Amino acid sequence: MQDEQAILEVNTAFYRAFEKKDLEAMRKVWSHGIACICVHPGRGELKGWEAIESSWQKIFLNTAYLEIDTQIITVNNSENLAYVVLVESVLQVAQQRKQKAESMATNIFERMGQQWYLVHHHGSPVLS
Repeated sequence: MQDEQAILEVNTAFYRAFEKKDLEAMRKVWSHGIACICVHPGRGELKGWEAIESSWQKIFLNTAYLEIDTQIITVNNSENLAYVVLVESVLQVAQQRKQKAESMATNIFERMGQQWYLVHHHGSPVLS
């Protein structure tokens, strides 16, 4: 149960960093390894922390406002790997346009030492 709580705390920290457009907080949540993968909704895969960090920088620079709600579907963990499956509801204001989108997301975390780090984020658009 402690692990699940720690995983949910890191998952929440990820979305808080995203919503606040806080690159430093995002750096603390993600593993900085070359095996990390991020797939933003409707986009191709980004491999390695450098590419992932660059994508978050661009998103943050080009977005005036973000509001994110999440609905967790499931949390599962083993000894050193865990995943959270959820629905992301994102309200974004960019280039003076307001957009709302829903995505199904899977966040995979790996325990390194005593800390859980995000190693994989995959968001897929939910078409209405």
